[in-house]
Amino acid sequence: MLTPGDESHIRKCRLLGLTGTAAVAVGGASAGALPVGKALAPSSEAAALGLFGAYFGLVLLVAAWAWLGRAVRGPRPPGARSMVVTLMVWAAPLVVAPPLFSRDVYSYLAQGAMVDAQIDVYTHGPDQLGGPLAAQVAPIWRDTPTPYGPLFLSFASLIARATQAQLSAGLLGMRLVALLGVGLMVLSLVLLARRGGTDPGAALWLGALNPLLLLHLVAGAHNDAVMLGLLGMALVAAKGRFPVLGAVLMTFAALVKAPAALGLLAVAAFWAGGLTGRYRWVRAAGATGGVALATTAVVTAVTGTGYGWIGALNTPVSQHNWALTSLLGRLTTSVLHGAGSDLAPFALDAWRLAGLAATAVAVLVVWLRRPRHSPLYALGLSLIAVAVLGPAIRPWYVLWGLFPLAAAAPAGPAWRVVAVASGVLALAQLPSGIAADGLQLALATCGGLFAVVALWWAREMSGDEVTLSARESGRVA
Repeated sequence: MLTPGDESHIRKCRLLGLTGTAAVAVGGASAGALPVGKALAPSSEAAALGLFGAYFGLVLLVAAWAWLGRAVRGPRPPGARSMVVTLMVWAAPLVVAPPLFSRDVYSYLAQGAMVDAQIDVYTHGPDQLGGPLAAQVAPIWRDTPTPYGPLFLSFASLIARATQAQLSAGLLGMRLVALLGVGLMVLSLVLLARRGGTDPGAALWLGALNPLLLLHLVAGAHNDAVMLGLLGMALVAAKGRFPVLGAVLMTFAALVKAPAALGLLAVAAFWAGGLTGRYRWVRAAGATGGVALATTAVVTAVTGTGYGWIGALNTPVSQHNWALTSLLGRLTTSVLHGAGSDLAPFALDAWRLAGLAATAVAVLVVWLRRPRHSPLYALGLSLIAVAVLGPAIRPWYVLWGLFPLAAAAPAGPAWRVVAVASGVLALAQLPSGIAADGLQLALATCGGLFAVVALWWAREMSGDEVTLSARESGRVA
């Protein structure tokens, strides 16, 4: 019998996960977030078959990841090298696949072209750019300013300029930027785990081989990969007694996406740990804030995009997103409308303000209780609170908090919750990135159930082979 941790067990996990990501990539070729003009009607046979195959692959990938988790918790857990090889094998088909699970990468490329054309992306949406790139952006975001920071926009501008705004080359360039971010995430996870006494293999299992990372940071090329890669290296620097470098890198991460600014709390905590005296926390916080402000000023001056990103942080979110506060806001609006109340139009904004207040309270409580946790653990919980209680949520937002948690501590309650959430949320988004209708939901469900049946059949066949082998060994004896 094979036990978790045997090399044969690891190879089977790799093969199963590779089969899953290959099926997702092949299915995405007809059911993914394809360019306008190449996208197929969801009701077409090719798109239906692609959706079925993609969800078949999704379930196989989640199963392979869960099965690999048994090895991580077993008596002979795989090392960091083995886990990195597994990540590369699983990611390979997704690297060459079309954009999957979101059309955001088209927005990145259009915004980069806008910066290159000296159009203010914090005032105008991609419609102002016009042309084929703007046509690729999801209609809901075409007239919406970007909330992304100047550092990421400089990356997008360089890609747009280097590829002369050609769609295929630009998409490849944006995916390479995301892969660079994933590489930094892997490196920082290993370094943080080793310095914190956590098993690097376990940290990589939760934080790097996670299906959400593969599907949304590799296949979807989201800029969260760059944010988290810089955040991870900032934590490595701060924990390694280079707090100034840590504060600079953390500010870089926040100038990609604003939630990373919470990481400055962890940098200040590590900085204070290296100081002595009564006011070491005040000194560390002041120094961290000063470095962050100076870095922001320098980056903004170099990129030339201005400080419009601060005002753009309140860019409207989709009215129909599945964030908790948005759900409660829509429910309250419906109830108030039914009651004939004049307060109905204010319900959604009220709930979103309540969510922001609850986030602030949650972060405050976590950090006041921080002596019971490491700064990494406190940061992970804080970022999860931002994702869950914020005005908008996407499946990959869970990675914000999951990433530092993976390096912070061995398996515990928070680990189990985010691991289960990752497996569930991996199935929550269609490869096209659009909302599912009844037919698509049925096709996705059938593809997933077919994978479950295939896994059950394979397990039964494997059990029969083991039993037969035991019987043959008994006869020989």
